[in-house]
Amino acid sequence: MTKTAISVNPALAGEQASNTFFAGIVGATAFAHLLNDLIQAMLPAIFPMLKSQFSLSFGEIGLIAMTYQLTAALLQPWVGWYTDRHPQPYLLPLGMVVTLLGIGLLASAGSHGMLLLAAAVVGIGSATFHPEASRVARMASGGRFGTAQSTFQVGGNTGSALGPLLTAAIVIPYGQPAIAWFMVAALIAIGVLLRLTGWTLAHGHTQLKGLARHQHRGLERAGVVRAIVVICLLMFAKFVYIASFTNYFTFYLMQKFDLAVQESQLFLFAFLASVAVGTLAGGPVGDRVGRKAVIWISFLGVVPFALALPYMDLFWTAVFASLAGLVMSSAFAALVVYAQEAVPGRVGLVSGLMFGLMFGIGGMGAAGLGQLADQHGIVWVYGVTSFLPLLGLATAFLPKTR
Repeated sequence: MTKTAISVNPALAGEQASNTFFAGIVGATAFAHLLNDLIQAMLPAIFPMLKSQFSLSFGEIGLIAMTYQLTAALLQPWVGWYTDRHPQPYLLPLGMVVTLLGIGLLASAGSHGMLLLAAAVVGIGSATFHPEASRVARMASGGRFGTAQSTFQVGGNTGSALGPLLTAAIVIPYGQPAIAWFMVAALIAIGVLLRLTGWTLAHGHTQLKGLARHQHRGLERAGVVRAIVVICLLMFAKFVYIASFTNYFTFYLMQKFDLAVQESQLFLFAFLASVAVGTLAGGPVGDRVGRKAVIWISFLGVVPFALALPYMDLFWTAVFASLAGLVMSSAFAALVVYAQEAVPGRVGLVSGLMFGLMFGIGGMGAAGLGQLADQHGIVWVYGVTSFLPLLGLATAFLPKTR
């Protein structure tokens, strides 16, 4: 019996590949994001320890957060802009090597100045990771851009949630030198990113060519400017509010409810875990009902929980904080994909700008909130930030995209 040879049109095969959602690749980018953001989340989780060990003020703590986040914020758009024109697949593992160095500096820092340097080095590593990893996730999406972006982002949120738990278990009991254990996570991430780089080198060109058919005309110049202004306002509201939890929720709980550091870390974990769930849900919903609908739901849905939270007892504080994190976080993937649709063909630049805005606004917000906490108290700060989600009304001014 002879075997019948079946010929396959290479162009058709490439199109079919571009329509495939590569779950393993998207999952690998999410796992790398988990490891990266687990390391990043360790930094604010050790703030109470550093505050005590180095006799720091809230303002000095905020300066550490701002140094890390602004370093990442300022570099990310440039990394994305450059790699849109000159792809650098090996930038992913190389960036994680820089993060590895930053962890070592953080574990051995002996002064506030050295802590600032370590935070800056970790920020540089993060700046090289996010635009490129987001590009790989989109490349493997098969056109399901919101789903791929939310899966990628939920890896980061999961890492952010696990970071405080691991810090409470590993670093808080044994002190600053135990920070070096997080180098293990960086080494694992380097291995994963090397594999992703290999996939990109082998399949990236075919995927990008096939996905070009999903690309539609973006906004006109005036529409882009208006969209950027509104997105900046929405990102400000979202990430200053989130920064109030990631950087100061433990202090709030310790002061208002007299909790120990490790107990307060569990509540922070609950908040960050809810952020991860909300992020995962937001992308697929946005693929189905549209980006603006998800943004509306995210901001207006969180308002009652945010306004009521400062007046709750410990149990309801935990419940309302988790619900606020769940609803508020659903907007990020929608905002990223909305921006990518508004300016097609600039995935790296847009991703860098969005993640850069996230870090920059979060960093400036952390520093500003720290100064306000020194002057008025951390409980007062939470009363003020509860009004931030109302800025979501600006969604009405977002131009319509596909």
